[in-house]
Parts: sequence; C-alpha cells; structure tokens
Amino acid sequence: MTSYRIVAVSGSLHEPSKTTALVRAIADAVADRADAEVQLIELTEIGPSLAGALRREDLPVHVEDQLIAIEQADLLIVGSPVYRASFTGLFKHLFDFVGQYALVGKPVLLAATGGGERHALIIEHQLRPLFAFFQALTLPVGVYASNTDFDGYQVASEVLATRIALAADRALPLVGYAASRSADALV
Repeated sequence: MTSYRIVAVSGSLHEPSKTTALVRAIADAVADRADAEVQLIELTEIGPSLAGALRREDLPVHVEDQLIAIEQADLLIVGSPVYRASFTGLFKHLFDFVGQYALVGKPVLLAATGGGERHALIIEHQLRPLFAFFQALTLPVGVYASNTDFDGYQVASEVLATRIALAADRALPLVGYAASRSADALV
C-alpha cells in the first residue's frame, strides 16, 4: 500500500496563524494513524501570486503545483479563519482555480477558526456548500476552534484535541474507501 497524500490548506492571511496551527494539527493526527505524506499550503505564501490572476494559465508554476497537489490529494484538510461571516477571499479565489470535477468523491475535512463560538456555523453555511459544488465528500465531522482553544499558536484545549482526534479517526475509513474506488477506476 502506498501512503496517502494529505494536503492541508490554510486560508489564513497571517503568519503565525491559529488556522494554520489547526489544519497542521489535524493533518498530523491523520498522519499519526496512517502512512501519509502531508503537504501544507498556506495562503500567506501563495496569496500574492493569486491576487492578480484571472485564469489558471495566468498563475506562476509554483501556484500551479499547489493546485495539482490539491486535485491529486487523497484527503484535503481545508481551514479558514472567519472573516466577515465567511472564509477569506483569497481562500475562495484559490478554489476558483481548482478544476470543477477534480474533487468529485474526494474526502474533505473542514475546519475553521474564529474569535468565539458564534462563528462555528461557518463550516455548515460556507465551507460545506463550497465543496458540495465540487461534488467532494465533505466529512460529517468538522473542526471549529475559537481563540480560547489556543495558547499562542498551539492547540491547548483538551476539548479541541479530542475533536481533532475524532475527526482523524472518522476520516481514515473514508480516505481508504475513496482511494480504493479511485484505484478501481484505473483498472
């Protein structure tokens, strides 16, 4: 069995970032449970190259490489801070360049961070519909974290750590299923 390709995307526009810390913690939790390669994509690094592009062919090679990684992942872990009741604009702009059918059936674990618990519905009202457009398989368990779940930029809350573990546990059977279906399609 080859290792799973996990791509974690942080929609944060800041470094350091609680959102990046969260998606990294989720990716590490999945990788602790299965043979996996983890690639972290941070908008703080590629955002300036995205901002002026209107078509995928306008993007520089290093951003195209990130898009290919997203499209070829066995599991996507995507997270954004809540910004004006939604995900960040550059997060959406990044996914505007992903092929419309490139994520069909792909497991996607949704995550978000915000200043307080009242923003937790971003997962259901913003992120889930975005990935439904792609016909991706959004995992039923999303992970939301508020500022009080962190000590600086490290996960500090036991409740959050438990949610991360639960999400990782529940993701792996679906990743395995999707990967086997993808392999069957190649035969």
